[in-house]
Formats: sequence, structure tokens, C-alpha cells
Amino acid sequence: MPLELNEISLQQQFEEIIASEDKLQIKDFLNNQNISDVAELIYDNADFETQIISHLSIHRAASLFKILELSTQKRIVKNLPAFTAAELLNELPADDRTAFLSELPSNAVRELVKTLNSEERKITLSLLGYPEGSVGRLMTPDYIYVYENDTVEDVLNTIRKYAKNSETIDVIYVINDKGELLDDIRIKDFIMASADKKVNELMDGRVITLHAQDDQEVANEVFKMNNRVALPVVSKSNKLLGIVTIDDVLWVANEEFSEDMQKMGGIQALDEPYLDMPLFKLFKKRIGWLVILFLGEMFTATAMSYFEDEIQKAVVLALFIPLIISSGGNTGSQASTLIIQAMAVGELTLSNWWRVIRREIIQGLMLGTVLGIIGFTRVIIWAHILPQIYGAHAILIAFTVGFSLVGVVLWGTLTGSMLPLILKKLGADPAVSSAPFVATLVDVTGLIIYFSVAYFFLKGILL
Repeated sequence: MPLELNEISLQQQFEEIIASEDKLQIKDFLNNQNISDVAELIYDNADFETQIISHLSIHRAASLFKILELSTQKRIVKNLPAFTAAELLNELPADDRTAFLSELPSNAVRELVKTLNSEERKITLSLLGYPEGSVGRLMTPDYIYVYENDTVEDVLNTIRKYAKNSETIDVIYVINDKGELLDDIRIKDFIMASADKKVNELMDGRVITLHAQDDQEVANEVFKMNNRVALPVVSKSNKLLGIVTIDDVLWVANEEFSEDMQKMGGIQALDEPYLDMPLFKLFKKRIGWLVILFLGEMFTATAMSYFEDEIQKAVVLALFIPLIISSGGNTGSQASTLIIQAMAVGELTLSNWWRVIRREIIQGLMLGTVLGIIGFTRVIIWAHILPQIYGAHAILIAFTVGFSLVGVVLWGTLTGSMLPLILKKLGADPAVSSAPFVATLVDVTGLIIYFSVAYFFLKGILL
């Protein structure tokens, strides 16, 4: 409750100060708030977003701008006076500026790049030159480097001189005269060392690097496996190009997670916030997969028409069709979700396919057996309560349902677990093997399994 009162109080203060139209008071008020609180004010007061940005000091405005949603960023840059927008873009860290420009149309990028000073323009064009989704797009050139023959005193002087413009000073990078990366050393090692000690005496050679052409997901994995706040990015010839910091990787991980969740829901990944996306564009993102899934479900109708004679001979079999196919679809969806998530966090790779298939065969049999017993029991109980429904062959129908569930669930687990791995092997996104897609696939094959088992148990009796 106190938090809600504080939020209300902050909003009320903002409204009163804006109403006063005292520019100095507005500026003091905004510059004394936490950046996250100012961001909330922008979201709650969209009509005043450009005023809020304009009244902040340029450094705080850049810190605020980079944490805002893309749609809000676009509006702010569009509505700000040209000079203020140029000042803001020049103040943004190179990696955050590149991330923003990457989301804009090419003509807008050209115009905004022109507003940058010569140095920032050169850096920005260099970063934009790397492939979309590569580590090169994430890196920043704002880091501190020293040479192997420098003394600790030299290093500390370098830090004092350049730390203000550096993205992070937790790690200092050691290069040679050719600009090749030799090592990275934590700042605490320099603080603890004597002033006359040489840098090469502190080096251990255990440097972990990223390559500019690597996929951003590679950076995510490397950061996850190593306790680092920043990692150096090198060229193929080991030249130090920049660094990637953990905040950028966390942003990428969040973006990737959102995309995977959307794909697993059976839609194309959204490139804008849901509420900001035009209706027709949202329609196009959703309709593609819905048409594909609908066409897939038409095969279910085709399969049922193939077994039309069997259904006419034993109408009771139709009662269990929803039960059978939904069990297979649910199991397949479970398996695909587990495998996609495990692949996303690096818990398994393509080389683990045999272990996966063995585990899912066992899981499929165990899960199918439990559901099969429940289905078998259900038929037997209902046969005693309402004997006219199943007639004299209730026990055979119960066996049909029970064994069908075992077969369908086993097939669902295998399909759901193997499809993401197959897509990954083919170079596609495993998240495409979404729960709806797996469920549709298992629906068709589940019918075939069900009627095949029914034919085995009921041939010459009901069929």
C-alpha cells in the first residue's frame, strides 16, 4: 500500500508542477527523480513525454530514453525539436543508439545519422554494418584498454582519464601495438597491485571473447556460462573491436524469450508492442499460422471420412475421438514446450537427440499407461451404470480406449520432442514447432492409431 501512495503522490506532484509552467521548477523536479520513476511518468502522461525529455539534463535524458519502449522512443524523436533530438542521439551510448536505429525504416535512419557528429556517425555506421542479430550490433566502442608493458600506475591514470566515457570499468582490456587482444583484467587486480608492477605480470591469458559475426544468442550463452559483466568482441584476426555488456545481453534474452513465446503460441513474432501494432498488421501476423493449422485440421476430417464405415458400424467409437486426440495433442504440446525451453537455455543440443528419444519413449509409456488405465476404468464403470451405451462388448471397447491412449500419448511425446530437434537440424527456429502445430499433427495420426487399435480388438465383432 505505501508504494501505491508514493506513486499517486509523485503523479500529483508532477501534475501540479506542470500546471505551474515554471520551467526551472519542472527541471529540478524531474532531475531529482529516479530514472525508472520518470519512465513511469512518461507512460502515464504521454501528452507530456517530449516536455519531460526536454527538461531533463541531456545525460539523464539519454539514460531514460534507452529504457523506454520502442514505440515511445519513436514518438519522442519524431516530436522533439531537431536540435534536441540530435543532442539526445549523440549522447546515447553507441550500442543503444544502434539498437534504436536498427528498428527504423532506412530513410529515417539516413536522416537521423546525418544529425550525429562525425565521430558518433562513424561509430554508428560501423555498428549498423554488421548483420542484424549479430554481436557486432550489440557492442560498444566505449571501453578502456591498456598495453602489456604499462605499469599499474599508468593503468590507474588511464582509468582516471577515460573512465567517464567508458561503458564499464569493471574490466580493463590489454592489447599489443597491433591492437590485438591479449587479456582482460579485473580492476580490483590493479587496485590491489603495487604501482610499479607491469600489466604483463598480472596477465593469466584466460580471456573469453566474442566474435563480431556471432549470433546474439551465442553471446547470451557465453555470458550465462561465465560470471562476467562485460566481454570483449574481436575480429577474425583477434583485433579488439569493442565490448558487449551484460545489460545488452539481458535485453536480447528478453527479446528472444518474447519471440519464442509468440511463436510457440502459433503466431509470427511481433516487432512492436501489442497495443501499438496496427490491427491489419496484427491480423497478418496471426492469420498465416491459423490458415496452416486449419488446413492441417482438414486432414483430421479426411481421416475420419476414411473410417466412416467403422464409425457407422460402431457409433460408440465416435464418443472417444475427442478424448483420444486431445490426449495426444496435450502430451505432444507438453513435450515440445519442454524441449524448446531446454534448447533455449542450453540444457540440451542436437547431439543429445538419442538421450531425448529414450527418455520420451519411457515417459510416453508411463504417461500413456496412466491415462490408458483411467480411460479403461471409465468405460468399465459407465458400462455398469449405463449398460445400454456399450452393450455386451464393453470390455473390448475399454481395451480399445486404453491401448489407444497408450499409443497416442507415446506418439505425441515422440513427435513433440523430436520436431524441435529436426527443425534445428534443418536450420529453422525450433520455436516454430509450437504447441498448436504439434497438436494438429498429432490429431491426424491419433485418429489412425485409434481406429487401427479398434480394428484389432473389434474385428469380426463390431467392425
